[in-house]
Amino acid sequence: MTVNKSCLFLIVIAGMERFVFKGLACNLVTYLTDVMKMSNSSAARTVSIWSGVTSMLPLVVAPLVDSYWDHYSTILASSVLYFLGLLALVSSTLHKQNPSSFSLYSSLYLISLGQGGYNPSLQAFGANQIEPQDELPTTEKECDPNNKSWFFQWSYFGICSGSLLGVSIMPNVQDLVGWGLGFAVSAMVMVLSISLFLFGGRFYSYKQHKTVDINVSFFKKIIRAIKGLKSSEKSRLVELELQENPLFLKEDNNGVETGCSSDQSSSNSNHLFKIMKVIIRLLPIWTTLLMFAVIFQQPATFFIKQGMTMKRSIGKSYNIPPATLQSAITISIILLMPFYDKIFIPITRFILRNDKGITTMQRIGIGMFLSVIAMVFAATVETKRREASGSGSGSGRLSIFYLLPQYILLGVSDIFTVVGMQEFFYSEVPEEMKTMGIALYTSVFGVGSFLSALMVFLVERFTGSEEKNGNWLSDDMRKARLDKYYWMLACTSFLTFLGFLLLCKLYKPSV
Repeated sequence: MTVNKSCLFLIVIAGMERFVFKGLACNLVTYLTDVMKMSNSSAARTVSIWSGVTSMLPLVVAPLVDSYWDHYSTILASSVLYFLGLLALVSSTLHKQNPSSFSLYSSLYLISLGQGGYNPSLQAFGANQIEPQDELPTTEKECDPNNKSWFFQWSYFGICSGSLLGVSIMPNVQDLVGWGLGFAVSAMVMVLSISLFLFGGRFYSYKQHKTVDINVSFFKKIIRAIKGLKSSEKSRLVELELQENPLFLKEDNNGVETGCSSDQSSSNSNHLFKIMKVIIRLLPIWTTLLMFAVIFQQPATFFIKQGMTMKRSIGKSYNIPPATLQSAITISIILLMPFYDKIFIPITRFILRNDKGITTMQRIGIGMFLSVIAMVFAATVETKRREASGSGSGSGRLSIFYLLPQYILLGVSDIFTVVGMQEFFYSEVPEEMKTMGIALYTSVFGVGSFLSALMVFLVERFTGSEEKNGNWLSDDMRKARLDKYYWMLACTSFLTFLGFLLLCKLYKPSV
């Protein structure tokens, strides 16, 4: 029962954090255009770059957590930084009529810094609550509540539930009541999540594998790792020895170091060598996933600006905030996740004669293909929107609900690819590098966000200035050609999907 309780606490906490983050991120592009007076393309680039930094920071923090720090302390310290960033954002919004760019960026990147240690540590800490004996094969492995796959799947379910509440509630508060109160609600929920995390401390298991001695200088280890690369044969022998019997420094009762002190230097340098080796082995698969991450930048950027020009009224006085349509992604995930477990997997088990149903790589591939279909829908709807608004009359505008299919398809692709990516990167790294595995997963969305910002810049550069009708990303949505931009994303994503299929045939999973 202890494992179940600890996992339950962490799943709820993960959902609360997603409420906070999604409540901020889902409508940030509107805040930048309406309050900070940025252009559509500038706001989209700003959101993409911020999302990229937020997703990439775990890749920097993860080796430190695996080697020097512990998950519990990292989660606690990171959540405090997270809260301070939200508090600074509330303060700058409430006390200044026109917040400065410095106060905005410092608040946002303080939140990024907090999340850099928070997310990978929370997921790795949750997976570590599962005892090793709980992972022994069972007749119903996927349904076993003491299985790491179960934790990742239902942790993602909790994350999606928090995201659903965030994108449904917060845009209404921000648009109808005020941005200051909206950011304040996020800060209060973060305080509640920190309190819940502390309250659950008595249930947690605090085990964590480490292979690097905390007393060794990080920079000395980098130098030793570089020297180790020069003697590759010796490094390989040390690595084989480490895999069989990891090196730890131990102390006797008198506090004197004993055991493996003669191999301390080799152990420390070899740890960084192993990190580089793992990253290089996973890099080709990682690269093919970037366009999937680019597509997932669209709901928080251009989908919103697209929805702003469509018919949004319900009744006489209420206009749907376009950011709330992102709830369709999380609703589809929440509704279809049980369908995936109870119907899809049993059917694939029967057809493929495979106990697991589909492999992790197949799961990722299905989601990638569905994301391509979503962009085809987005391009088609955008063409219809432009045709309907061509007359310039309000009565001819297309309903915002025409955007729902592309949101729902992205939600379904999310069930396959995002959960598959979490399990893939976690399972393909050594036991002592599990936080790095989670960081590799989040870094896909980080680099994908930077790639999205770069694509926006290049498209704007090569399709003409804002004054010309040729600009695909014009602020005037009657002149913008988002349909061409979406077709470009669909074609590029399909090519990377084909590359992923090829790599799957060549890739050999770690044993």
